[in-house]
Amino acid sequence: MFRTALRNVLAHKARLLMTVLAVMLGVAFVSGTLVFTDTLGNAFRNQSAKSYDDVAVAVDTYAGTHDEKTPGIDDATLEKIRGLDGVASATGRVSGFAGVADPDGKLIGNGWSNTGANFAPGKDGKDASYVFTDGSGPAENGSVALDKDTASKGEYKVGDPVRVATNGPVKEYTLSGIFTTEDGAVNAGGSLVLFDTATAQKLYLKPGVFQDATVTATGGVSDQKLLDAITPLLPENATAQTGKALAEEQAKDIESGLAGLNGMLLAFAGIALFVGVFLIANTFTMLIAQRTRELALMRAIGATRRQIKRSVLLEAAVVGTIASVIGFALGLGLATGLRSAMGLLGGKIPAGPLIVSPTAVLSAFAVGILITVLAAWLPARRAAKIAPVAAMSSVHATASTKSLVVRNSIGGVIALLGAAGIVGGAAAGGASGRQLVAGGAFFALIGVIILIPLLSRPVIALVRPLLKKLFGVSGKLASQNAVRNPRRTGATASALAIGLTLVTGISVLGVTLGQAIDKMTTDNIRADYMVSMASGDSLDESALTALAKADGVAAFSPQQAAYFQVDGEPHSASGVTPGDVEKVFSLTTVSGSLGSLKDGQVAVGSKTAKSNGWKTGDTLPVTFDDEKKGELTIGALYEQNEFLSPFLIPKDLADRHSSASRPEIREIWIKADGGASKANEQAIVDALGDNPAMSVMDRQDIRDVFGGFINTALNIMYGLLAMALLIAVLGVVNTLAMSVFERQQEIGMLRAIGLDRGRVKRMIRLEAVVISVFGAVIGVGLGVFLGWAIGRTLSADIPGYALVVPWDRLGLFLLLAALVGVLASLWPARSASKLNMLTAIKTE
Repeated sequence: MFRTALRNVLAHKARLLMTVLAVMLGVAFVSGTLVFTDTLGNAFRNQSAKSYDDVAVAVDTYAGTHDEKTPGIDDATLEKIRGLDGVASATGRVSGFAGVADPDGKLIGNGWSNTGANFAPGKDGKDASYVFTDGSGPAENGSVALDKDTASKGEYKVGDPVRVATNGPVKEYTLSGIFTTEDGAVNAGGSLVLFDTATAQKLYLKPGVFQDATVTATGGVSDQKLLDAITPLLPENATAQTGKALAEEQAKDIESGLAGLNGMLLAFAGIALFVGVFLIANTFTMLIAQRTRELALMRAIGATRRQIKRSVLLEAAVVGTIASVIGFALGLGLATGLRSAMGLLGGKIPAGPLIVSPTAVLSAFAVGILITVLAAWLPARRAAKIAPVAAMSSVHATASTKSLVVRNSIGGVIALLGAAGIVGGAAAGGASGRQLVAGGAFFALIGVIILIPLLSRPVIALVRPLLKKLFGVSGKLASQNAVRNPRRTGATASALAIGLTLVTGISVLGVTLGQAIDKMTTDNIRADYMVSMASGDSLDESALTALAKADGVAAFSPQQAAYFQVDGEPHSASGVTPGDVEKVFSLTTVSGSLGSLKDGQVAVGSKTAKSNGWKTGDTLPVTFDDEKKGELTIGALYEQNEFLSPFLIPKDLADRHSSASRPEIREIWIKADGGASKANEQAIVDALGDNPAMSVMDRQDIRDVFGGFINTALNIMYGLLAMALLIAVLGVVNTLAMSVFERQQEIGMLRAIGLDRGRVKRMIRLEAVVISVFGAVIGVGLGVFLGWAIGRTLSADIPGYALVVPWDRLGLFLLLAALVGVLASLWPARSASKLNMLTAIKTE
């Protein structure tokens, strides 16, 4: 039977090609994902371990500019550590944000990974963390060193002036040197600026204080012994651990961080393989149908049902193995390509080999072979049931009425259960509702897949008159051929339906959320511009002073973070400029007057006031962030604004009771004379000192920032789902090709009675379009339903949520499905039109 299975594979190479392609693509995605994430994880783990090779003990205080409660490590403590027996060196480090301008004055890097740190040379004048390729480290105030990539992007050479922005005004420094580094921020596409230690401390903490320290040991001294000696010398909030423990901890963090990426990519690989199941099952079903006489004769000469079943499964295993080998090789190429793509996008992966783990190999082959064998199991079971007497007839066995009734009944029950779960989840809302929707979606999809053969006849019947009217005999024959074998049509359409269900659901959800966020932005903001730090850190107070003198600025208000407690309950507040805040934000007063902010009173959002039973005129006992107690009078209630905290307080009140060393100004909102214009924007940029680290955004930019991530996510999803849709296209090609092979005699007869080659091509083409559009209609309908349900579970958290059906995109999806049908039919249609009619008529 093995020889028989192998001969059948070799005899049907062309017809099995599409199956091989489908499995190959899925395996390539699985293996490529596993190899890529293993390679990525190994490279970063090795980098992390290398950076701590010489570190015996690492100390971190998490001290920051805004945190007065965490003191950091002072010089005296560092000297005590250096004086311990077994300590070879103790190096203090301090770091924070630093941005460098390119030749056009724009920020080099992406903001959050632009860092500045101190150059800490040892007795030999070198800092082991950096290797200088040109010049040397900064030895005094007024000079800096840059990493090699940043210097290249900025076209800087040693001795050039460099404009560097921290959290204050831009300053100009002299470039003392260029270095290479394995720093994670630089590898992520950011930049690294080195200052002398005194300058870095002044910028990021305070003179004589470090955020963390690394300690190296003399030979023969254990890391644990040094850790035990150092710990008692540290301030209360400091943590210390051995370099080995820290490297292991970072390795776990890297693994955890990559798990999400790994899971997402594997989920899409799973979707692609799930779609491939329909193609594989369809292929084997048609092959077995074409070999009915052969299989029945084998039964007649003594083959048992088990042997027939085993031979079909062996065929599937051979096909799966071949596809897995090719797919695994492609997966290695995919992993290499992804690694190169990260480099082109600005992310640097540390050098290291491609990691091909046993898990990746076994997973790829297990997935490829198992998926193929499982997909072929039902066709194999049907093949085993073929009775020897069937050899007396060339008529293929058709499904019995009983089997169809059972199938449709089961499909109906499963679809109803799924629909109930989706509707129930939409009604419940929240995280639990989303879980219910996900479960319901799974059952609904399975139910619809089972019912698709039943749905094909009435749905396709609706377009039959149109096809006949527009395309005559070709259209009539195409519509009849499309429903001649409902199971085959259903299996082919299912693949497209699954892909388009996901694409449509994501589109509906993405467009709905995007418009809700866009509406929230336009409804809540009156300002023409928003100023913020590219790093996400707070703005310096000097920005407010500069804007007060800027031309064209009609009104501006900061959004300054403030905190206090009312009756022991913590509340957040926005420190704003009285009189200007209502000019830059849309604030609707419910009671009282926002003018009371000028008198030192506060305004409270109506929802917060209602939940606490507060009203205008109430006096609230508060404990401020600096732990001082006082009273606040509510001067106004307003409809809460999504861009402000529930409490509005005068900025000077926020300043008086801040526990941080400097105000936490998140953004500055500006109303310009005459509205947004290039002149007004340039005036603001000039007033802020042409600071590359400060982002000046107009209303459209603001909308893009808040809604842009949705479009980015949509594009990523579309790209990942493209493979599933490609497999669905292969399924259409496969179905048509094998259908043409089955109908050679029929096509020959049609040619003999006058159907010319052009109309034969048109018939096959229209059949493909009908099947593709049928699957697309099912997928689009189910996708809209799922998008609505998931959106309902999010609606409570998104003000102004309203379902938006993107009719233009849905129309495009249907047009693309029709185009898929046309493209998929090119080869089968050409083959059908070239059949020799006399040879075809004689074919059994």
